[in-house]
Amino acid sequence: MQGSNVRYWLRVLVTGPLRPFLVLALDGSIAALSLWTAMLLRFEGEITEPYRLALPAFLIMLIGYRTISNILFRLHRWSFRFSSLADGARVGLSGLVGTCLFLATFYLVRHPGPPRSVVILELLLTTLFMALLRFSPRLAGIYATDWALSRSDGALRTLIVGAGSAGEMLLRDLQRSRLHNFQVVGLVDDDPNKRRMIVSGRTVLGGIEDLPVLARRHQVSQILIAIPLLHGRRIREILSLCADLKLRFKILPTSYVNLNQRPPSTMMQDLSPEDLLPREPIDVSGGSGVLPIDGRTALVTGAGGSIGSEICVQLLRAGLTKLVMADMNENPLYMLKSRFDREHPRARVVIEVADIRDRGRMEALFGHHQPQDVFHAAAHKHVPLMESAPCEAIKNNVLGTRNVAEAAGANGAQRFIYISTDKAVRPTSVMGASKRVGEEIVRTMSRRYATGFCCVRFGNVLGSAGSVVPLFLEQIAAGGPVRVTHPEVRRYFMTIGEAVALVLKAAYSDYRGLCVLDMGEQIPILDLARNMITMLGLVPDQDIPIVFTGLRPGEKLFEELLTEQEERTRRVDAKILLAEGQSPREDLAVRVEELAAAAAAEQGTRVKDLLFELVPHHIGATLEEFAAPPAGPGPDTAVPLPWGPDAQGGVPPLRTGTDPS
Repeated sequence: MQGSNVRYWLRVLVTGPLRPFLVLALDGSIAALSLWTAMLLRFEGEITEPYRLALPAFLIMLIGYRTISNILFRLHRWSFRFSSLADGARVGLSGLVGTCLFLATFYLVRHPGPPRSVVILELLLTTLFMALLRFSPRLAGIYATDWALSRSDGALRTLIVGAGSAGEMLLRDLQRSRLHNFQVVGLVDDDPNKRRMIVSGRTVLGGIEDLPVLARRHQVSQILIAIPLLHGRRIREILSLCADLKLRFKILPTSYVNLNQRPPSTMMQDLSPEDLLPREPIDVSGGSGVLPIDGRTALVTGAGGSIGSEICVQLLRAGLTKLVMADMNENPLYMLKSRFDREHPRARVVIEVADIRDRGRMEALFGHHQPQDVFHAAAHKHVPLMESAPCEAIKNNVLGTRNVAEAAGANGAQRFIYISTDKAVRPTSVMGASKRVGEEIVRTMSRRYATGFCCVRFGNVLGSAGSVVPLFLEQIAAGGPVRVTHPEVRRYFMTIGEAVALVLKAAYSDYRGLCVLDMGEQIPILDLARNMITMLGLVPDQDIPIVFTGLRPGEKLFEELLTEQEERTRRVDAKILLAEGQSPREDLAVRVEELAAAAAAEQGTRVKDLLFELVPHHIGATLEEFAAPPAGPGPDTAVPLPWGPDAQGGVPPLRTGTDPS
């Protein structure tokens, strides 16, 4: 019982409200001991008169001034765990101020004080021991953590990529935290001037190209990437270097850069496919917060899908007053409604179970809600499935789009945004061709109505329903094989949040016609599969086999964003281009009616023939036309078009420049 009481009072002294007084008492003891030691050193072990008699007065004065100075600089409120260089400067300043007060007293009362050498020695000794008192616990904690990790069976020997400020802060956080099992053996950095430098007690062992050698030499099992906004191309290079080492990877989130906050070890997240994208990430945090949508009503078709639901999320986050969500599938609508009612109680959220193929239902929907902004995201998007059901593609993607666009125009909507796809460019699939006809219908509507009609075209989005990424993850989790259609297939990729943020920017900037999102470079799907296997600590073709299944019906080796007729573009935003193409054909309405009749009669072959006539390059393109493209163009670079007598294959150029007007 007595031992328990002693431990209790010790805990109260060290961690309770009495701790500041204990710290001040220790500081006072340090000052007294330092002055006495300085006097002994000055007088070679025996303090002479009159200093021996005056020593008690000197001690009382010095302790008082040191206490006042330490309180002034708040040294009694010291954090022993999070002490830093700035805190060390406070210790030095406090010591200097206390010494100045001590000397000023003797100057004012015109009384001789201790010898100057004693004052200087006392200042040095006091500052040294007060710093030791404050920094020793942190140093002891670092060494104790290292010692515990070195003896732990579950410790992960770790290398940090990046010896800059983020890497140094991450290392310091790992050293003072016990909420992890990362035993950092060193750092790597591409800057040759940092090689062999010591950062928070760890050596910069080499460059990124040395990772395989260093990982083997130090038996590393974990890589922490601490370079904020590291380009996707560089991350893919790191994964390629370490492909056969069975390493796990984590990376600092981009929110660390945006929030300018300390990156604790708990902020580290697993490397994800989004980190591999070959372009600078787009900041969507608050980017849509300046949208002029207060007091407005927006209707989103396909609201239960990946793109549609994200449009709803960002509209409500930006302060939309009324949101009408329309979809055929009632289950996701119900779940979204429950979520939005909880997260945005001030917004009015209405769900409408509706089929865009039902013209009367669309007219009733628009007539009742009178939306000012319409986002048409509903579509059949699965390429192989639409090859086997071409009539359904026409009914939904063509006729459904016509129904929604006409209802929007007839009811006075101010803007109509059509979500298109890169598969609408020189389409080789029914799905792509149907989306291309949808684009033409929307552009034609601008001749009939005052509504601002805009088509926004972009490529694949990571994490959407049917995306290759969750499919690969599922195949890897099952032990493989990972199925890739063709070793040369490439695709554009963007995250759902980034794509929708740009869609909203295009919408509320009142761009008309055709907007194309700058997707960066195309990613080889084979490289994506290999990198995803490596990210999970496995070796491609060894732990997880990769097999090629062949291109499915309607698929291309690579996608394009512009046709030759749309080659003339101008950049209206850092990531948005406005394309100028040929006007929709005059007989479009007649051709669409022919498609509608064929689809209603379930004449699939007739539908494909009509699409081939209506949309150039549809169906008849051969595999040889789509050779693997070169690296994507820069923002102001033109590359050869993949057609014509000298064509080599490639991505159509996103040519930019000033507005010709």
